Amino acid sequence: MIVVTEDKITIAKVEVERFSLTSAKPFEAVVATLKSAIGQPDMVNFFKETRATNSFPDLERVVQRGLGRTDLMLFAEFDLGDILRRETGSRTPKIKRFVVGNPLIMKEMVKHVPDAGSYAPVTVLVDERPDGVHVSYDKMESYLLHYGSSKALAVARDLDTKITTLLRECAG
Repeated sequence: MIVVTEDKITIAKVEVERFSLTSAKPFEAVVATLKSAIGQPDMVNFFKETRATNSFPDLERVVQRGLGRTDLMLFAEFDLGDILRRETGSRTPKIKRFVVGNPLIMKEMVKHVPDAGSYAPVTVLVDERPDGVHVSYDKMESYLLHYGSSKALAVARDLDTKITTLLRECAG
């Protein structure tokens, strides 16, 4: 890590590890597998409910209801390919960005490394290329490594395992 500090401004270079798999499955099948494994709460209602809670156990219950079998939920989905296809008039490329996470996992990382809030929830990218459908994820551990918090790293590694296991399932 390179850190430059000047007049209360700090610039740090962070090396990021990208996990990526290529699948022979159709794009739609990869996306369907991903979405079937994560919770998809109505985010407007989810945030209303979380703000309305009066205790942490109540908040945990709301979060738990929104999670899928992987203990993750979908925060947002961006169809980046749609914008490209509109320009070209083509049916390709197909590219979707999924913002995925779990507020309780994020809380545990931020508790130890506040900057973890810049990296979570995480992005899963699914894109169609000539050689197959790529599923990619920038590993949380690599983002947090230079902060030196063993507690945050343990949480990040567990999150990385959840996500990479899910991506293997999607690509399978």
